[in-house]
Amino acid sequence: NRSLFSGNLGVTGTSGPGMSLKQEGLGLCFMLELPLVVINVQRAGPSTGLPTKTEQSDLMQAFYGRHGECPIPILASKSPSNCFYISFIACKIAIEYMTPVIILSDGYLANSYETWKLPKCKDLNKIKVNYNYKNNKLPYERNKNGIRFWVPPGNRGYENIIGGLEKENLTGNVSSEEENHEFMVKYRHNKINKIKKYLPFQKINIGKKKGKLLILSWGSTYGCITEAVKKLIIKGYSVSSMHIEYIYPFPNGIKDIIYNFEKIMIPEINNGQLSNIIRDKFLIYPIALNKIKGITFTVSDIINKVYQVL
Repeated sequence: NRSLFSGNLGVTGTSGPGMSLKQEGLGLCFMLELPLVVINVQRAGPSTGLPTKTEQSDLMQAFYGRHGECPIPILASKSPSNCFYISFIACKIAIEYMTPVIILSDGYLANSYETWKLPKCKDLNKIKVNYNYKNNKLPYERNKNGIRFWVPPGNRGYENIIGGLEKENLTGNVSSEEENHEFMVKYRHNKINKIKKYLPFQKINIGKKKGKLLILSWGSTYGCITEAVKKLIIKGYSVSSMHIEYIYPFPNGIKDIIYNFEKIMIPEINNGQLSNIIRDKFLIYPIALNKIKGITFTVSDIINKVYQVL
């Protein structure tokens, strides 16, 4: 966290138990409202597990791994080239919303490659840094969107206590006052929810907007599911796919898409973590297709399951 304290964006990568060790730091960063990006290259667990095998094993940890009310934005890359764009967006969210962000990759993506054209910096969306240029000397003053201004250390009058104890609104002083704690918990939570306004509207990846079966995916399963759905559509099956890159908060549009299909199927390289989250969020019972063998799905795995479902 030293990079953050000195007024810079912090970026780090990890895998397996290393992500568990970072949960306390993520909670501290969330409390301090400082920008940090943590890249979790997921592998088969728990503990050391299968350290060289892939798995989408840490989605629940990304959602709920910290104690207290600590919602952190979660993004998931879908291909080697997409890792660049997801990382850029994660950095943009971290800086513009003053929050830690988690990127979920996995061993399959980390050991894959593809050719792609490196974009020019001028073609990327500008990252807006919210520095405080006012004279009222409040370290935790916020802009009109409720985002804390970034006050690099060394600015006279903006001194504040760095630590995990609850902050008094605006001043950043340590506060045990009950009304302030409830206010700050809800304020930080609402700040993360506002990220929805920045996210692109969720769309169908392949297929029609309504039908018998929607295959919902995230992460590295994108490629095989895309190919499987293309083949199924050619054969006349009423199948569509929707891929989620922004996992928390969910972008607008997901609910309407889900409710337009008779059945939802969610293939995952875990024991059904996104299936549980979708069920709790949208009150539906998706069909879970789980593979926990340290390898990803094949196109045949997806097609054969659709034959059973339809």
